Amino acid sequence: MPEHPYEGRRVALATQHGKLRALAPPLVRRLGLIVEPVAIDTDAFGTFTGTTARTGTAAEAALAKARAGMAASGLDLGLASEGSFGPHPWLPFGAGGMETLAFIDAPRGLELTLSAVSRRTNFAQHEVSAGTDIAAFLTRVGFPSHALVVRGPDGDVLATGVQDMATLSPLAWPGNRLETDMRAHMNPTRMAAIRALAGRLAVRLAALCPDCGAPGWGQVDLLRGLPCSSCNQPTQGVMAIIDGCTVCHHRETRPRPDGVTAASPASCDWCNP
Repeated sequence: MPEHPYEGRRVALATQHGKLRALAPPLVRRLGLIVEPVAIDTDAFGTFTGTTARTGTAAEAALAKARAGMAASGLDLGLASEGSFGPHPWLPFGAGGMETLAFIDAPRGLELTLSAVSRRTNFAQHEVSAGTDIAAFLTRVGFPSHALVVRGPDGDVLATGVQDMATLSPLAWPGNRLETDMRAHMNPTRMAAIRALAGRLAVRLAALCPDCGAPGWGQVDLLRGLPCSSCNQPTQGVMAIIDGCTVCHHRETRPRPDGVTAASPASCDWCNP
């Protein structure tokens, strides 16, 4: 088989939080990409503590970081990630994390972003109260392998990257708030999520467009209108997958992979208005 277009190519990874160890292995193994970290100030694009607000979406922030890494390194391939954390979008009372990766191939005009939502996150916070023990919270969030941020009663950040009781104890006063430090190098759970998404990115980039040969062929849209099994009217169910190229915009439609060809009447607006 001919080698992949990215075999032996160098890609600038914009990071100051040690993401090389999560992102490089899948990209090297599958594509032969040489991932080179570029230590730009990624905090300028937004911080988890809120000291610098993120502007735009996670995908826009990741693309901006990738461009900054390319500019700083002089490389024409760029890579960056962005994370978002909060209430899970589907599961009540649970926390969720969304990781986004951006890849840019300037000569081809290729800009690709992939995102994944995960229930597996230690994202949490705890307000210290007089007479209460913080041990249960520390165990739940994986301290000390997972670091903490400490805020004062006014919300000011007192410390970040706290990973030992000697540092934490003098700060664990009533009224202060303990938060999980969501920076990748301080959060092994998040680092694992980034690596999993890097594997998906490698698979996506390994697929070449059948029309122009550019890397990154894959799902770009969904075709809805799955017919109801009872009345045959179209529903909001997915009928097919639309694959596409971000360079030449060639599109192809394929059946949904699970083989389902009809929707339940329970999800039909005609049978179950």
